[in-house]
Amino acid sequence: MTKLSVNINKFATLRNARGGNLPDIIKVAKDCERFGADGITVHPRPDERHIRYQDVKDLKPIVTTEFNIEGYPSQDFMDLVLSVKPHQCTLVPDPPGVLTSNTGWDTIQHQVFLKEVIGTLKAAGIRVSIFLNPETKMVAGAKSAGADRIELYTGPYAEEYVNARTQPQNFRLFNDYKDTAREATNVGLEINAGHDLNLDNLRFFKLHIPQLKEVSIGHALVCDALYFGLENTIQLYKRQLTD
Repeated sequence: MTKLSVNINKFATLRNARGGNLPDIIKVAKDCERFGADGITVHPRPDERHIRYQDVKDLKPIVTTEFNIEGYPSQDFMDLVLSVKPHQCTLVPDPPGVLTSNTGWDTIQHQVFLKEVIGTLKAAGIRVSIFLNPETKMVAGAKSAGADRIELYTGPYAEEYVNARTQPQNFRLFNDYKDTAREATNVGLEINAGHDLNLDNLRFFKLHIPQLKEVSIGHALVCDALYFGLENTIQLYKRQLTD
């Protein structure tokens, strides 16, 4: 079964909006695991508008499943990751002020930089995944840079999935995802996915990309939890990932 890693950034956004410690991020992470999550994902940004660097340090001793830290590999980010040593680090090409991740790496243009960063992380025993658009030409660059996995950026998929309800003939974009996943498997890379996946579109993605090892989901899952409750929501997402 594909693993579900719950991105808890939005819980931190809610906490930061009011100050104090409600909701308690440590308790949230523990509860997500207790309710069935296979991992916890955080994406600390330079302005700490949701997850703070201290949160990441506080989470490390209590996460008993897989701990995944996402972000752009600035010096501060690298220092944090190397001190915490999560199970996985997902490298995302976010500029500092971006609202949310919106594209994958150009592994050709940034090959030298990625190779240096990935080498440093792997030397510390950290598995490395890199955020990638559904472009087969970028897969070889991910492999040669030393990545263990790619994380397919699924924002465009989610948008086109909605449009395909009324215009199914235009859902050709998904072939790019299948081709990229196939190419990654052929060169020995494992496959994660994330961004705008939800209860409506997740099952289709999983069924058509059976190589999928892990999905990271935050925003939609937190929104669903407002209606269904956190425990029930996590179980609903896990059912979408069953083989």
